[in-house]
Amino acid sequence: MTSFQQPLNAEGAEDAQKSQKEVQKENDFSREIIGAAVEVQRVLGTGLLESAYSAATAIELSERELAIAREVSIEGKYKGRELGLAYRADLIVEQAVIVEVKAIEAINELHRAQLLSYLRLSGLKLGLLINFHAFPVVKGVHRLVNKL
Repeated sequence: MTSFQQPLNAEGAEDAQKSQKEVQKENDFSREIIGAAVEVQRVLGTGLLESAYSAATAIELSERELAIAREVSIEGKYKGRELGLAYRADLIVEQAVIVEVKAIEAINELHRAQLLSYLRLSGLKLGLLINFHAFPVVKGVHRLVNKL
């Protein structure tokens, strides 16, 4: 055993197995979300406002029988003190994945950094940044993880 390895007890093995199942579940959701985005772009094309893509994506995800919440208020904390509303997530799917919808020329590092901040504040681990102005939309999908 190397110095950085920890022996696993039954509880540790259960935690590792649970964590692996959560990651698989989030990956399954991300495939469904990307598939929904592809369908939305197929039907609507490019050039619309973010709000149109967000609403259409919510409809498509609902048709796929995924639980979604739109414009979810996320509270923030600073040094243990409440900040109040820190941001509103475009979509949260199955209480597991934040989806941020964009309709812009290109995604940059600021957009990625914002989504990572959203993940940290919400406590969720997986976020998808989807730019509907990219064609095909799969080229505009950016997957970000927080401590996965």
